[in-house]
Amino acid sequence: MNRIKELRIERGYTQIKMQHLTGIDQSDYSKIENGKRYLTFEQCRKVAIALNTSMDYLAGLTDEKKPYPRAHK
Repeated sequence: MNRIKELRIERGYTQIKMQHLTGIDQSDYSKIENGKRYLTFEQCRKVAIALNTSMDYLAGLTDEKKPYPRAHK
């Protein structure tokens, strides 16, 4: 199971909930989870925020699920 799907299930979110949180169409989101489509940088950022993790965790560059501190604007 990929990290995006694993975190989504851990959070108790459906793919429809992820659509609402990220703006990514549910059918496209399903393809992303199943490895049939890749995330754009912006989509990856939105998914990381929605799942309260880092883009590095989603990409497999770290095993730390905790997100980095967010920059204040």
